[in-house]
Amino acid sequence: MKPSKSNESASSSLQEDISDTTEEGNKELCPGFREVDDFVKYGLGAVLSATKASSVLPQAGDEYDFYRSFPGFQEFCESQGDKLLHCMSQIMQHHGCRSYIRDRNKLTGVEERFDLIVDSNDFILERAGILLDEADGVNRNQKPVIPAGFQPAKIVVSSWNRKGSGSGSRSETFRMLNAKNVARPQLKFKERVDNSNTPFVPKIFIKPNSLKPLPSYFSNKQMRKERPEDLDVPAALADFIHQQRTQEHVEDMFAHPYQYELDHFTIPESLLSKPEPQMYKPMSETKLTFIDSLEDLVALNEKLCSLSEFAVDLEHHSYRSFLGLTCLMQISTRDEDFIIDTLELRGEMYILNESFTDPSIVKVFHGADSDIEWLQRDFGLYVVNLFDTHQASRALNLARHSLDHLLKHFCSVDSDKRYQLADWRIRPLSNDMVQYARTDTHYLLYIYDCVRAQLLDFNHEQPGLLQCVWNKSKDISLKKYVKPIYTEESYLELQRKQKKSLNTQQLTAFRLLYAWRDKLARQEDESIGYVLPTHMMIKISEELPKEPQGIIACCNPVPPLVRQQVNELHLLVQQAREMPLLKTEIAAQKKKGLTLIKKPEVTLFGPHDTSRVSEGELPHSTPGEGAVKQGILFSEDVHIMDVDEQKTSGLLAPPKITLFQEPETPHDQKSASVSQMKAKRIIDSFENPFRMYLPSSDVHVNKNAKFDPSSKIFEISKRWKLQSIEQQENELEAKRKSKEEAKRRAKKVAEERAKAKQSYQESLKNVATVRQQAAEFAKDGGKKRERADSEVGEKTPKPSKKLMKSEKSQKTEVPKEDFKPFDYNQSDLKVFDGAKPKSNTQFDPNQQTHDFKKKKMSQGQKNNSAGNRSMSYLTGKSERGFRHNWPKR
Repeated sequence: MKPSKSNESASSSLQEDISDTTEEGNKELCPGFREVDDFVKYGLGAVLSATKASSVLPQAGDEYDFYRSFPGFQEFCESQGDKLLHCMSQIMQHHGCRSYIRDRNKLTGVEERFDLIVDSNDFILERAGILLDEADGVNRNQKPVIPAGFQPAKIVVSSWNRKGSGSGSRSETFRMLNAKNVARPQLKFKERVDNSNTPFVPKIFIKPNSLKPLPSYFSNKQMRKERPEDLDVPAALADFIHQQRTQEHVEDMFAHPYQYELDHFTIPESLLSKPEPQMYKPMSETKLTFIDSLEDLVALNEKLCSLSEFAVDLEHHSYRSFLGLTCLMQISTRDEDFIIDTLELRGEMYILNESFTDPSIVKVFHGADSDIEWLQRDFGLYVVNLFDTHQASRALNLARHSLDHLLKHFCSVDSDKRYQLADWRIRPLSNDMVQYARTDTHYLLYIYDCVRAQLLDFNHEQPGLLQCVWNKSKDISLKKYVKPIYTEESYLELQRKQKKSLNTQQLTAFRLLYAWRDKLARQEDESIGYVLPTHMMIKISEELPKEPQGIIACCNPVPPLVRQQVNELHLLVQQAREMPLLKTEIAAQKKKGLTLIKKPEVTLFGPHDTSRVSEGELPHSTPGEGAVKQGILFSEDVHIMDVDEQKTSGLLAPPKITLFQEPETPHDQKSASVSQMKAKRIIDSFENPFRMYLPSSDVHVNKNAKFDPSSKIFEISKRWKLQSIEQQENELEAKRKSKEEAKRRAKKVAEERAKAKQSYQESLKNVATVRQQAAEFAKDGGKKRERADSEVGEKTPKPSKKLMKSEKSQKTEVPKEDFKPFDYNQSDLKVFDGAKPKSNTQFDPNQQTHDFKKKKMSQGQKNNSAGNRSMSYLTGKSERGFRHNWPKR
């Protein structure tokens, strides 16, 4: 209810303001407001109060669902929603937009309303912009009259392209100076530009100031050009093919030629001491020399070799060339400035290596990271003893580290940025361009003196900070130029930088467009930004136009090569649209290499452990999935793989020396060298520490060491054999002893039995038989035998009952009782009849009832056992009226 209260308060305040100002209606801008500021202030207050009220409303989720369950809240939300929609419809209708926002389908109503609101907002904002422009005096509807063929200059406004923004005056912008209809300088080069997809090979073939001679690969450069078999391929590719054939100096091809000299270079003590800054001469009093001939270049090199320091800077062009072109080189000494036309002297610039690689001459650069690579790429020039003022500026923690800031800070000179991105291919150069190029190096030596002095003052006259700047500058001079190489995964890095979420079709289109752009840029020697800018390529990939006109619509302005190749681009987009639409994560997983076909069952698996996994069960990958495909080195699309490379799967590289693997026995033992035999003995001497836990099979025993009496394995195998033989002998001896003991016991028992039998027979000799006793009894007249009286004291009294109970457990002899025959009259013969005796007549609930069939079967079996009864009739009780206790389901 809070939002309604706030709205009522706002409406009441608005009515009060209107009532108070009705008297001055003629002076008011609109009813209730005198000026625009009052209306804007009131409007902002109303928006702020509405925003605060909306924040108190129940949030979407469980809280809103809870409040939604109350009918009062639900009715309130519906009524307020209808009011809001009605108000929005009136606003849209007032501006001429579609206002049917209330009556919509329940399923698609939200999306349709959202689209209507977005369109209305765009229309209203555009109309507001037009009205604001008209208020400023600019009418965009009236187009100026321009003569046919006239193209107005394009104003490029950026943060680097403003001047006087802090002085209070209107900021001045500069237009980029670009050249039209300029002859391509690449056509004049003696050595053709190599845009092939091959690694960069240094161009140097003469190495002045060398401590380590140049490898023969570079010194025979002129001879390599005369090879007839490689005339149809680029120079760098011919070098690479030749080196792969001969396998000579492969490492020297891509090494830094002055690596050894730079590693052994030491900074002189004079350069670590505090200098006295030498003031620069005014530019009007300094001589300027423009060098565009070989004679002037040689004279300049001789002059530079006699100096102790000079400043260098380059002007580069990269828009109309794939790799880029170094168009100008500026060199300044303490007394003179030089500008070299490097486009004219591109093939002779190597002459300056004599002065550039002299360790006794300091070469001062500013931001030499790119300059070092450009010198190597275009001219084969290398720098020894480099000092970078950019690194010195960072060590001093200055506000900015650009050259114009250093000029302003040390020389009080305002640099002009109008020609920073100019097309330096223009010939002849204008005076302004010459002045701009000259400024970059004219003051650089003075800045070099000033920053060295400040570095020492900043570190309390200690050379540690200055030494750090020298070391960083040396690291920059050690940089090597690397040519951009295209691979099938090159587009992924650019796609990650854009941070765009693309589906499989869009990603396929991006990949195909990236490959097309790279291929066309190399062929036409144009930059990838000129062929197809990245933002246009992303736009085409996201939209996936169905028609060629859609591709043209995605590019503004349309690049010339895109307009020429629009049909080919349309085919690439169609190919991308035919891809199945999947999630990006699944597509990324399919792109990943090294996918194992099956995993080993053993959790603790190692490449050298062959005790548990056979050689055929080792994990492997298919060449199409597992092996990572290398970048295409040749210009053709077909990449021919060797037979061994096709068999290679995954990254299971064979080790050089294994501890437990059995080496293959060579076929020819006599042809092995001494070192090979020694290595073989060392490998054979290895012993598996887990041998005792492994099964004794020939797989784990070295065949050569098994029969060598001097090896450890032979001793272990023999010891195992001896132990097994000894164990078998012990078992046989134990069996033999057990048999002898059994025979001895049996013999002893037989002897005891024979003795007992003999003694028994001897005892029967003096005993009368029954017949003899009966005959004696008849002779005596049938008198009963009397018991002989025992001796006096031998008659024992009859024991008492208590005494009998106490001695019952201790009795050893049981008195013999008279034999009494069993009286069968007392027995219950009904047991044999099959009837169960009634032991207890009472009902027992715990007693389990048996199945009727089982009971009947058991009775049948018992009746069959009876001898005299009939087998066809089973006697027993009647089951009539018997209640079965079936088990519950």
